[in-house]
Amino acid sequence: MQSRQIAREEIGDSTPEDRIRQRCSIAVGDMAMAGLLRFTNDPVRAGLSALANRASLIADIRMVEVGIQKKGHGSRVICALDHAGRAKEEGITRTRAGILALREEIPGAIVVIGNAPSALLSLCDIIEEGSLPALVVGTPVGFVNAAESKERLRALPVPSISNVGTRGGTPVAVAAINEIITIFAERERARSHAGD
Repeated sequence: MQSRQIAREEIGDSTPEDRIRQRCSIAVGDMAMAGLLRFTNDPVRAGLSALANRASLIADIRMVEVGIQKKGHGSRVICALDHAGRAKEEGITRTRAGILALREEIPGAIVVIGNAPSALLSLCDIIEEGSLPALVVGTPVGFVNAAESKERLRALPVPSISNVGTRGGTPVAVAAINEIITIFAERERARSHAGD
């Protein structure tokens, strides 16, 4: 709680985006992350709407899948690695193979990519072909294609949360989606209390 208070004072606390900036900064122990985050095409509203519709949550790797809060929403969480059967035959990464195999699941889903630039690039290909997810949280980390994949994501007509540059990673992606889930759960509780 003390970390959150410090982040509130440092970053601000007036919008849902501020809350996501706080949580992502805490996740990596660096307030600089707040300034690197980008919110494109109203992603918070899109994420809350998708959770209300019980949209699937698709994670690129196991750590992201495990990190996503399971309480506070009715969506199922899918890991792309569980669908990566043809990676070796096709000579591509397992995360890329998994995202490609889940092509039919992507329209209307929330896709959370915290690790693999190859998965995000494949998702961008799928989006450009016309399969639009409800929300993409794309924060892959690294020196090969990480910055470029996020830049490409921001140019697409989908709601997204990403960050500029080579930083990012699973903790950032998980923090961003979990803050949206927390906001959703708070609103649902407030709605149910109002109906009492």
